[in-house]
This record gives sequence, structure tokens and C-alpha cells, in this order.
Amino acid sequence: MRNSRSVQKLNKTIIYVLLGFFSIVSLLPLYWVFSTSMQLSSYQDEELERSVSYVDSNPPKMYPMGIPEYFEHWGKAREADKNGDVKEEEYHREVMDNIVSDTFSGFTTLFQKNNIGRWFLNSTYIAVIVTIGILLIDSMAGYVLAKKQFPGRNLIFWSIIATMMIPGQVTLVPLFMMVKNLGIMDTHYALIFPDLAMVFGVFLMRQFMYSIPDELLDAAKIDGASEWKTYWKIVLPLAKPGLAALGIFTFMSVWNSFLWPIIVLNDANLYTLPVGLKSLQDANLASFKLLMSGAAIAAVPMIIVFIMFQRHFIKGLTLGGVKE
Repeated sequence: MRNSRSVQKLNKTIIYVLLGFFSIVSLLPLYWVFSTSMQLSSYQDEELERSVSYVDSNPPKMYPMGIPEYFEHWGKAREADKNGDVKEEEYHREVMDNIVSDTFSGFTTLFQKNNIGRWFLNSTYIAVIVTIGILLIDSMAGYVLAKKQFPGRNLIFWSIIATMMIPGQVTLVPLFMMVKNLGIMDTHYALIFPDLAMVFGVFLMRQFMYSIPDELLDAAKIDGASEWKTYWKIVLPLAKPGLAALGIFTFMSVWNSFLWPIIVLNDANLYTLPVGLKSLQDANLASFKLLMSGAAIAAVPMIIVFIMFQRHFIKGLTLGGVKE
């Protein structure tokens, strides 16, 4: 009995160690983005007697290099203060200020010399509008396909699912022609309207709606609730985990969308954040510090959204798969 428990504890320990290791590995690219965005791009190395850039160093530095240099000069400034050497102290204080300024220079450049604030706002409100639209439309479609009996229900559902097998690149040209004929090219409508419904969302919500007991819907009908009231007051609250999962998927997809926005947008003031960052690369050749600063800013909303809804997200993934 003791051996069995010991084996179970050992297995759990091994599993947790492996999960921890792979979690760290999966987070390394994200950490590298934030670290590179705060690397020193210009630092006068006294030993090498030349200016060095830690952004382009090979192998790459995995932590902001301004930290050790800052504290090195901070210690020298304190020592100069004790010795009464005012000029030496002022020199080290100036170097410390330059290190801080250079560390965050990528972020200051983005906000002072580029339209990243406008791009960030564009991406935010487009992602929010599309996410709300998909949650509403796909949840209604999923509710009907899961709980309503009508001829051809399964045929309609599988016809919708079949469109998932069509690569997105195939639909680019016809979608472009539709947007052009509607006269909404180079507007945000071209980004919002084509994405207001998602096949995967219909599938996810339809599968999740099966977990809602039919007895609750029948009780609502007996109490005289209308179809809309039943959907709004009963179905949606019970479907919160599924809605959270779909909302996170949708928000991340729209936020990171690049190909379609760069096709339909020409005005720099209408750019979304991914397209705007691409224009920075064209204008500044290969300024990795600037690009990583932009990538760090773009990653923050997705991280916040996931942290806020992770409990519902995980529950939605685990409870959504039920048999018909």
C-alpha cells in the first residue's frame, strides 16, 4: 500500500516537473520579447572603449542589460558622494539617467513619433465590436441548432461545418470583390462586417448548448417566457463558460489579424496594431528594439483578457464536448 502511494506521488512529481519545464519553455519567447524591448541600444563600454548595442548581441541577452550597468554606476555615484567628488558623482548620475532613458526609448519613440496610440485604439474597438457580434450571433445560431427541432437541422449544421475545410486564402479574392462593390474599402467596416460570424463559434456554442437541460427551457415556456427572454435570461447565463472561451478565441484572432487588414487598408490612420508594426519595420529597416517594444504593447491586452476570463475559459473547454 505504501509502495503504491509512493509510486503515485513520484508520478505526480514527475508530471508537475515536466509541466513546469514546458510552461517555462513556452513562456520564453514572450519573455524574450519584453526583455529585448528594454535592452540598451547604445551604451559606452569603458572596457571595450566603444559604444555597444545589447539589442543586436549574439547570443541574445535574456535579461534587460541596463539593470547591472545602472546599479554599477549607482554604486560608483555613492562612492563618489562619500569621497566628496562632485564631478564624478554627477557623471555617474548622468549615465544612470541615460541608461533609464535608453532602456525605455523604444516605447517613448513609438508613442512620440508614431501613431501607435491610434493603431492600438483601432485594434481595441474593432476587436471588441467583432467579439460582441460573434458572441451574440453564434450563440443564437448554436442555441437554435442545439435545442430547436426543425427539418434539415443536421444538414444545415454539417453544411456550416463543411465550410471550415475551405482555406481562408481561397475566399480572399471573392471577399475582396464584395467589399469593393459595397464601397467600404479602406474603412473599418471592411474589417468588422466579414468577421461578425464565425463557423468555429457556431460549432463551439452548439456543442456547449447541449449541456443545458431541456427541463429548464420547458419550465420557462410553462411560465410564459418568450423565446427571446428564454434565450437572454436562461440560456446565456448558463452558457457563460462557453461564451468566455469563444470570446477569448475571437478577441485573440481579431487582435492578431494581419493579412486581411493589410489588404483592405491604405490609410495609416486606420491601421490596426499588427499592420502598423509592419509599417514601422519598413520605415526603420530592422529596428528590433522598436519592433519588440510594439510587440510587447500588443501582447498586454491579450494577457489581460486571458487572466480575467481564464476560469471561464478552462471550464468552457472542459464542459463543451457532449454527445448529441
